[in-house]
Amino acid sequence: MIAKPILTVLSGQPVWPPPVWMMRQAGRHLPEYKATRAEAGSFLNLVTNPELAAEVTLQPVRRYGMDGAILFSDILMVPWAMGQKLWMEEGEGPRLTPITDMAGLAALRPGELRAAAAPIFETVSRVRAALDEANSKTTLIGFAGSPFTVACYMVEGRGGSDFARVRQLAYSDPQFFARLIRVLTDASVDYLLAQVEAGAEVLMLFDSWSGLLSPSQFRRWVIDPTAAIRRALAQAAPHIPVIGFPRLAGPMLADYASRTGMQGIGMDTAMDPRWAAANVAPEMALQGNLDPLVLMTGGIALETEARSLLSAMRGRPFIFNLGHGIEKETPIEHVTALLRLVRGG
Repeated sequence: MIAKPILTVLSGQPVWPPPVWMMRQAGRHLPEYKATRAEAGSFLNLVTNPELAAEVTLQPVRRYGMDGAILFSDILMVPWAMGQKLWMEEGEGPRLTPITDMAGLAALRPGELRAAAAPIFETVSRVRAALDEANSKTTLIGFAGSPFTVACYMVEGRGGSDFARVRQLAYSDPQFFARLIRVLTDASVDYLLAQVEAGAEVLMLFDSWSGLLSPSQFRRWVIDPTAAIRRALAQAAPHIPVIGFPRLAGPMLADYASRTGMQGIGMDTAMDPRWAAANVAPEMALQGNLDPLVLMTGGIALETEARSLLSAMRGRPFIFNLGHGIEKETPIEHVTALLRLVRGG
């Protein structure tokens, strides 16, 4: 079987040129995605249609030969699968019926998660079968949102804020918030293991809003639940590596890396990769962190930034990626130019 560079890197071995994929690579910057999205009729229809979701997951692999294929889904499918009402407002993003007390929490049905999310697991199976049939070097990446970030949406019922209400709730009613985080921790483990059973080869945890927290709150609501998820995954699926992405963690990235047990750490756009390389164990893979806006800009700015990142990461396990998701206005020719540069080492 063909060696998969991402799996090699996540085992602690440097690969050069480094493997590459991009967050949100399956999405709005691709014309083939727009056609499939129109066919589905809505975002939720697309995520829960295994045939179409598998097609979208594979589109950037076909076009670009990416080393990673990340499941096309959404971090809010976990609360959705537990019974929290989820819908999308066109142009404004997700909306949920807020959960702010024990009664709302008690109404969740974590025991029904696997049945409700069955179409997502079928998508994983379809993508893995397609990659295996092609004898592809592309690694299939499953994912979930980390408990704190998912809790932000569950409590406020929407994104697009600094989640001050959630952060204040964590201070004022830590008993309720801890219960919510425990429910999400257990549900995330179940959800991720189902993806492994369906064929995911790597898992990723997205903590998009972790950087909003103070250090003490970061340790309690980000590091501790993430470490618990990693321990449970290691016990049930010890062969599956996990990448953590604590966005805007800043210097807390070092604590996160040393205490969560991850095999890979995602760097956001604001992270200095040389600082990360000096403060994260040399056998731990780093992933990131090109600015999506410089990719959208292209030209000499893109070349300069990409070369600087490659120079900072040379000699250690590294997966080239963006520091956040690809912008929908990104020209395809800028992506292909970047890939030529990265693949040239």
